[in-house]
Amino acid sequence: MSSAPRCPHCRHFVFLGTLTCPNCEGELGFNLLDRVFYGVRQGHAVIEGVTWYTCSNRGWGCNWLVREDAAAGTCFACRRTRRQPDSNDTIALEKLGKTEEAKRRLILQLGELGLPIVPWDVKKGGLGFDLVSSLSSGERVVIGHANGIITIDLAESLDDRREALRVRLGEPYRTMLGHLRHEVGHYFQNVLLPDDAAWDRCRALFGDERASYQDAIARHYSRGAPEGWSASFISEYATMHPWEDFAETFAHYLHITGTLQTAAAIGIHLDAGVTNRDTDVEPLESYRDEPIQRLLTDWDWMSQAFNRINRSMGSADLYPFELVGPVRHKLAFVHDIVTKAPLTLPEQIALALPRDTERT
Repeated sequence: MSSAPRCPHCRHFVFLGTLTCPNCEGELGFNLLDRVFYGVRQGHAVIEGVTWYTCSNRGWGCNWLVREDAAAGTCFACRRTRRQPDSNDTIALEKLGKTEEAKRRLILQLGELGLPIVPWDVKKGGLGFDLVSSLSSGERVVIGHANGIITIDLAESLDDRREALRVRLGEPYRTMLGHLRHEVGHYFQNVLLPDDAAWDRCRALFGDERASYQDAIARHYSRGAPEGWSASFISEYATMHPWEDFAETFAHYLHITGTLQTAAAIGIHLDAGVTNRDTDVEPLESYRDEPIQRLLTDWDWMSQAFNRINRSMGSADLYPFELVGPVRHKLAFVHDIVTKAPLTLPEQIALALPRDTERT
């Protein structure tokens, strides 16, 4: 967000998923194009003379707005979902609402970074989401990314199930948003590496992704991560295969930039008197024009502060990871390819929409 989300009626702070202001009870709708909340009356808002309607999935928690001339009644984020539970599967749809909220936050961040989002229904291999539930079908859901489509098992939105999976896999952190950030890393590895030279640089850091993935899976789940893995990787899962190392690193880049952006938007900083530095630690809303050293230095300080706050509440660390030298080099590579040529908003819109149809 370019600024802290506020209610347009009373200027009270609101969260990105807010439907109704908790202070004045005004109805709210979020506009993706200018990233601002607007007041909603009788299901619509007028923005610069144009009527926008609430997304038809508002009943499941979506607070985004849709232009009056859009071809469908769903917003840009909801239209990226290719498959979802049947309309009569109310239990699964409740889980869908939580997952869609995480997906909206993901799409908003990708847009703010200037990344290209070419939808699955616009171009073959474009980005899309299959959000299905193994608890409804009784069948195993193969989660992951393939040809632009990210498949998520909605059962993972259940806290106890996700926590059990986190413990079984030995992960210090697992959330639905984190999972989506990881999977979208697979998508952008193919999108952001335009030529052989870029792939060669990537392989020098992450390894050769052409190595057998099936062999890597078998090796990882039979032997686990190699001894001393933490000296070179951000997580045990990253050791499995170069694809997973890149996706894990990309996810952490989104974790870091997203959290720093939020801190900047609401005015959080660390006083020099506390850090014993010459200057305050002031996170930025965008690091697009900053070197990776500035980004990681800010994060080193801010993540320590966030961890201390969490511990004061008896909670686990917000960011329970150590950024060792090799991981910092990998993050520098991701920073380089993400910031090399960010798209303008009109360019993003041109890529995201069919040439002859809808508007966001």
